[in-house]
Amino acid sequence: MTGARSSAPALAVVGATGAVGTVLLQMLSQRADVWGDIRLIASARSAGRMLAVRAEETEVLALTEDAFDGLGPGDVALFLTPAEVSARWAPVVTARGAVVVDQSAAFREDPEVPLVVPEVNGHAVRTRPRGIVATPDCVTAGMIAALGALHAEYSLSELALSSYQAASAAGRAGSEALRRQLSLVAGTSLGEQPGDVRRAVGEDTGPFAAPLALNVVPWSGELREDGWSSHELAVRQETRRILELPELPIAVTCVQVPVVTGHSLTVRARFANEVDAPHARQVLDAAPGVVLVDEPAAGEFPTPADAAGTDPAWVGRVRVSLDDRQALEFFVCADNLRKGAALNATQVAELIAGEFA
Repeated sequence: MTGARSSAPALAVVGATGAVGTVLLQMLSQRADVWGDIRLIASARSAGRMLAVRAEETEVLALTEDAFDGLGPGDVALFLTPAEVSARWAPVVTARGAVVVDQSAAFREDPEVPLVVPEVNGHAVRTRPRGIVATPDCVTAGMIAALGALHAEYSLSELALSSYQAASAAGRAGSEALRRQLSLVAGTSLGEQPGDVRRAVGEDTGPFAAPLALNVVPWSGELREDGWSSHELAVRQETRRILELPELPIAVTCVQVPVVTGHSLTVRARFANEVDAPHARQVLDAAPGVVLVDEPAAGEFPTPADAAGTDPAWVGRVRVSLDDRQALEFFVCADNLRKGAALNATQVAELIAGEFA
């Protein structure tokens, strides 16, 4: 626990030592200080570690029921954990009267749990029958602020997108696997013959379905009916929920690319009426959480390498479809560990804290 400041809500960070937790702890020292006591919780193997929060060394507690003692109404617990951990422990927190903000997939499809991105549907955070608020997958979170602004202006009627996902979405294991593979192929002429990259990387491809170095892998998640992946279906369902468009036609293809941090997406959005590219750029430029970089003649457009370590969604290549004047096409990048996870969860928690200020 940091020094007691009982007049402000307490915050528990569960999964504080993971990749997203590390980013979130940095944010707590950078953003407006709305919290009283902050406690850090992780698996038993991390218990006892000391981590800096708001310039104070704080001991990591093991994930047990005792770790939540003292939390109650007005307090918040942020879960940055796998779905099975969130499903087990979130009810322990809500039984004490505290609110849970969960970053996993455990509650994203529960109709009694709002799925929230503050720039788009922050109002939904106030209605939480189970005392839980969910945040979306890092792909959805990275593009939904831009899409939500365009929907508010033009009324979205159809959506097709492809994601180009960074290795760090799979946590430290993903980043380490990519770096290891890159070390094996660096300085070689691999990538010119069938199977040469696979042979160099070996059987251990980490959390990816195929080698990621010098390659792209058109798969993320588990196999579902008719060849869709669980990740593709999740992005589809989450987008519908956040935009409150339950019947919106959406096609999603998820692709892993050899980028450490920063998801990118190509988006084709069709609207109820004709769209105008200059006006669409104005809408995006004014949208909260979005930065427009769209001067292709000068070589200026977003890339994940530029988005890494930043908070906004970066949008460019905005253009009206050549074959459909009601369709807009654009490219968007965002840091998957920040806006895709830690930042969005922090923003939701701050909205809840504001209710008790």
